[in-house]
Amino acid sequence: MTVRGPAGDAGSGNDPTIPLPARDLPVVAPGRFAPGRRDSAYIAATATVPAGRRYAGYEPDGGGPRRRRGSRGRRVLRRLAVTLVVVVLVCVAAFGGLMAVTPSAGNASQLAAEQASAHHVAYPGPPVAARFAAALVATEDWRFYSEPGIDLYAVARVGYGYVTGHGLAGGATLYQQLAKLLYTNGRSSAPDEAEQVALAVKLYLTYPRAKILQMYADVVYFGNGFYGLTAASCGYFGVVPTALSWPQAAMLAGMVQGPSLDDPLTHPANARTREEHVIGRLVATGKLTQAQANAALAVPLSSLVANAGGCTS
Repeated sequence: MTVRGPAGDAGSGNDPTIPLPARDLPVVAPGRFAPGRRDSAYIAATATVPAGRRYAGYEPDGGGPRRRRGSRGRRVLRRLAVTLVVVVLVCVAAFGGLMAVTPSAGNASQLAAEQASAHHVAYPGPPVAARFAAALVATEDWRFYSEPGIDLYAVARVGYGYVTGHGLAGGATLYQQLAKLLYTNGRSSAPDEAEQVALAVKLYLTYPRAKILQMYADVVYFGNGFYGLTAASCGYFGVVPTALSWPQAAMLAGMVQGPSLDDPLTHPANARTREEHVIGRLVATGKLTQAQANAALAVPLSSLVANAGGCTS
């Protein structure tokens, strides 16, 4: 076998110098790396490393893909943040425009008086009875005493439903319900509900909560031809609103969403179901203990409506 000596001269097999096998080194393109720079690929191709050992001068760059993934994640987060800011700004601008084009709520009391007069109801009626107010708030708008006229969580949920086509409903505050009664003639189309949102905020900014409850109680329909709390309380139970028991107050509060379907005189089973729901909400909001709730539900419906037909005084 032809070998090279220490100086590269050809020698015989008896040359005492330890021979090195002749091998071709990889071709390196001119200018591949500057003097003094260690090219990892070149070193890896030419270096002889003992088995089980790592060459100290060559460390694979294992952090590159991880760094690229982290950078990509940050870009996605930045884009999401920018998108969220844009959506918020668009919503604020849209709400500002809605506030500008909707009417003032300063005439709400006048509109309530006109509706009450049309239904032969005295306006303004007495302050809302405490038990009915508690039952109404518990079942219809439990954030009533802290919200700015609208429930932001519910508005976002309903808006998402419209965008996705799911048609999610519900979540209207007492302010929105009053706006629906006074300004949009009970309609519930998307434009009407948008108007009700703006009007609810204006009602919140214009009237104290006690006045909102009173206007609501004076114009809302309770079924069986009864408009307003006083007419409903006397008509169904034969007592004035301040004398309502907890089960009677719960039954009336449960009727505002479906007055014709939940009438205790013509649909007692439905009325009982609504009563149970409202009593449960009163327990959930801390207005009643479970023992008080059980006592209220133990009163038979026949006893609740025994004096139906009007107040004697």
